[in-house]
Amino acid sequence: MADKKKTDQQTVQATDAKGNPIISAPPSGWRVIFREFTHDKGAMVAFVIMMFIILAAVIGSFFVPQSRYTDVNIMWQWARPGTDGLILGADESGRDVFASLIVGMRNSIGIGWGVAILIELIGIIVGLCSGYFGGWIDNILMRITDFFMILPALMIQIVVITIVPKFSIWVLITMITALGWMSTARLYRAAVLSQAKRDYVLASKTSGSSSFKIMFFEVLPNISSLLLVDITLTFATSVGVETGLTFLGYGLPDTTPSIGRLISYASDPVNMQNYPWSWLPATLMLIILSLSVNYVGKALQRAADARQRLG
Repeated sequence: MADKKKTDQQTVQATDAKGNPIISAPPSGWRVIFREFTHDKGAMVAFVIMMFIILAAVIGSFFVPQSRYTDVNIMWQWARPGTDGLILGADESGRDVFASLIVGMRNSIGIGWGVAILIELIGIIVGLCSGYFGGWIDNILMRITDFFMILPALMIQIVVITIVPKFSIWVLITMITALGWMSTARLYRAAVLSQAKRDYVLASKTSGSSSFKIMFFEVLPNISSLLLVDITLTFATSVGVETGLTFLGYGLPDTTPSIGRLISYASDPVNMQNYPWSWLPATLMLIILSLSVNYVGKALQRAADARQRLG
């Protein structure tokens, strides 16, 4: 009994020189998210794969000669992999498939991040204003959101591509953003509604803080983990939309390399069977990127939920 008492006293003295127990502060929200995410081995593997593909596409595109994916070379038409140094062979126009894959992935990733950032900006502004002010402002913004949600997005995109004389990457980013921000706005609205009646918001209103300051400097930081999750999933969705439009022939121009254009070779049964190197690498790359990004997004969502549970 005496030994146990002595051990307990040593434990207390080891924790505090004055004999008082030390109460450690709870970890911050971002620290909880980081800890939960890094403890998920599958998420870390997916994150490494995602970053490898993104960095390889972005950095590798600077070392690919432009002539490899733009110039037509009849001598290399449907050249097999390994012919004249062609790692993945050539397509029907004699363009290097590997060069087109690297640059096309860079373009698709750039479009994906561009759309994701713009959608998050619109969603944050609409969601904050709608959830914070409520009343007639909420009604107007939500009715506008509902109107955009019922629009036939694919039909509008095809019409825009048909009537725009100089279709470019920026037009595609603008078009996808204009028809894809509604779900994000509703997501932020729901999060802001749960924060608007919290004590810290009521205290800020009582102290005379402006609505702008409360929304962007107090409410927004408290839902910032939602941004991390949603922008990741929106990026994956945007890459898929761009690839699908290009595959159907309504995306990037034929002169601009794209993953969708490479995959579109599989729409021809002859190409699909006889020239698999023209479409298979791009298909595998898109599947791997989509799976890894979605897994990272879901892992971040689980980490954010853990942060919420811990307060």
